[in-house]
Amino acid sequence: MKLIVGLGNPGTKYARNRHNIGFMAVDRIATDHGFPAWKSKHNGAVSEGRFGSDRAVLLKPETYMNKSGDSVGAAMRFYKLDPEDVIVLHDEIDLAPGKVRWKIGGGHAGHNGLRSIHAHIGPDYARVRLGVGHPGHKDAVPGFVLRDFPKADDGWLDDVLRGCSDGAPHLAQGDGPKFMNAVALRVAPPRSGTGNDSRAKSKPTQSVPEPEADNRSALQKLMDRFS
Repeated sequence: MKLIVGLGNPGTKYARNRHNIGFMAVDRIATDHGFPAWKSKHNGAVSEGRFGSDRAVLLKPETYMNKSGDSVGAAMRFYKLDPEDVIVLHDEIDLAPGKVRWKIGGGHAGHNGLRSIHAHIGPDYARVRLGVGHPGHKDAVPGFVLRDFPKADDGWLDDVLRGCSDGAPHLAQGDGPKFMNAVALRVAPPRSGTGNDSRAKSKPTQSVPEPEADNRSALQKLMDRFS
């Protein structure tokens, strides 16, 4: 079983913040895969369900971002899971908007939610890094991530959320590469053609010479046959 965690801040005023893209992703997963209604448990909102035969728990910590580890740690202990069974979806300012990356272990890079989780369960959990872009200066980061996504971002944001939902069964299996493939099919679907002229790939048609007309008489044909 996997614990799939989306990071964000509770409350409607934060709902469309860049910092809440993790919440948005697990909400989409729950809706698309028919998970039951969210229940208040483990200092967060929890929904337990299945992807086929694979059981999973979705978690949205309601402790505010900088105490996310309180909720994640409590849920992990309750379900008797190891850090390797935890997958955290979170905003990533070091990735361009619409970019998604899978990672296992490593540092928290100053992300307050990850910092808190590190303190409670260590660094050996998986992360889905959801790119939201960077404001250009580190001093502008707090205000940037706590502002709503602009309407202009709705297109790529919807693709990313749908891609995470498409790949959720692979998250439940711990298969990061297959999850990333599912996301890529939404975010950057293959083109219907290569853009090259297909005629350039085909061999040139060779002309077949027309047979010459036979103007011989019947007698000449007979003589030629026995000559």
